[in-house]
Amino acid sequence: MLSTALEYLARFVFLLDVVFACIIVFFERKNPGVTWAWLMVVLLIPYGGFIIYLILGQDSRKYRVFAQKGREDAALIDQYLKNNAANIKNWAISLIDQSNMRWFKKPGYGHLNDLVYLNNVAGLGAFTENNQLTLFHEGNSKFERMLRDIQNAQTYIHMQYYIVRKGKLADKLLAALTEKARQGVEVKFLFDGMGCATTPQGLYKPLKKAGGEIGEFLPPYFVRLNFRNHRKICVIDGHIGYLGGLNIGDEYLGLDKRFGYWRDSHIRIVGDAVKQLELRFIMDWSFSTKTRLPFLPKYFPELSPAGRGKVPMQIVSSGPDTQWPSIYDGYNKMIGEAETSIYIQTPYFVPDDSIYEALRVAALAGLDVRIMIPAHPDHPFVYWAALSYLSQLMPAGVRCYQYETGFVHSKLLMIDGKVTSVGTANMDVRSFRLNFECNAFIYDEDTTLAFQKEFLSTLDKDCTEMDQNWFANRSAWKKIKESISRLLSPLL
Repeated sequence: MLSTALEYLARFVFLLDVVFACIIVFFERKNPGVTWAWLMVVLLIPYGGFIIYLILGQDSRKYRVFAQKGREDAALIDQYLKNNAANIKNWAISLIDQSNMRWFKKPGYGHLNDLVYLNNVAGLGAFTENNQLTLFHEGNSKFERMLRDIQNAQTYIHMQYYIVRKGKLADKLLAALTEKARQGVEVKFLFDGMGCATTPQGLYKPLKKAGGEIGEFLPPYFVRLNFRNHRKICVIDGHIGYLGGLNIGDEYLGLDKRFGYWRDSHIRIVGDAVKQLELRFIMDWSFSTKTRLPFLPKYFPELSPAGRGKVPMQIVSSGPDTQWPSIYDGYNKMIGEAETSIYIQTPYFVPDDSIYEALRVAALAGLDVRIMIPAHPDHPFVYWAALSYLSQLMPAGVRCYQYETGFVHSKLLMIDGKVTSVGTANMDVRSFRLNFECNAFIYDEDTTLAFQKEFLSTLDKDCTEMDQNWFANRSAWKKIKESISRLLSPLL
């Protein structure tokens, strides 16, 4: 009797699974590749596949919380524009005569006006020219410089990170923040709920006791596990900003034996682009803490003449709360604008069809296209999926490399020695569609050539090229893993 009841229950659950699979096909209206990947998961795991879908697969843009965040962000931007109308001439594109766009005075950059326009309209990225940049290719130099800037802070320190992992770096950084809070400097620290799910909350007690404030972005509730604030931003006194791929953890200093040397890309900004990072922080802090920060003059101070540089750039954010996948659109546009070279450095290479085809066509058209991924990945399925894409791009002329000396975590896209995108967004579907990300688009030859020089030097010293022989010698089992991972790639 009991066995009969269990048999009927099993059939009922399986029937429900089939019904839910049909709902995914007919009502979700996802990208077909994503739909088929989820169908495979739901049907191959009949007694748990739909639960996995509920946790990881629902369309983030249907969540009212993200729609509400988008409206609140728009209201904050409108308020900022009204309060700073004299200083944001190039923020709202409606203020510019589209038929007479002349952002670039340098020869050879005029054709990039439409990229600037795209990042302005879709990504709300103000175009500013008076910036100075310092480039970092690993964590030690970046955090040493940031700690010096923290020690010199006078007014405020606003920081948000995806991962804060207990260890030497976290202890040192939080001790510095705690000391500044004791001195009366305003310290606000925002972390992602999922990225810091295992981080002990006691880590922040001294900072809170000293007067610092802590915020958590999207605590990891059942329906929120898939949506992560992947941004890494630090703003100090409104004059200095940091943006890039480095989180807070000892592995980012190369101290983890599993990964060894950690290669990453980060930038220090002095200039008006810092105002965009501060506005981004205010929007995320207001959403997370339900406390709207006022647009005080101290948060957006005027630059001193000594702080003015000559680097044109835009700060672009994207996520489930934005109308458009702005960083993805910017990547796509950059690849399409390339005339001579496209260099990509990413820990996760899982492109969608559009970017995949753009890279294939660029290589077939004779452009120098090179892609670097880590040889020792932290996520095997993503690595195997990347190999499946690269194995098909290589015959078209794309040169593919594995970084052997530790782990590469940089999120870099460079074209023609003229334009660089650097920030938090990986070259994968998760960063394109699910994560909250932030990137700088830099229109400067000196900056791009500096990143490019480091990239090419790393290819020569620390990488293995995955050429025709390399791919031909893969085992059958590795090819099977690649094929399975490729099918699941829209979900990775």
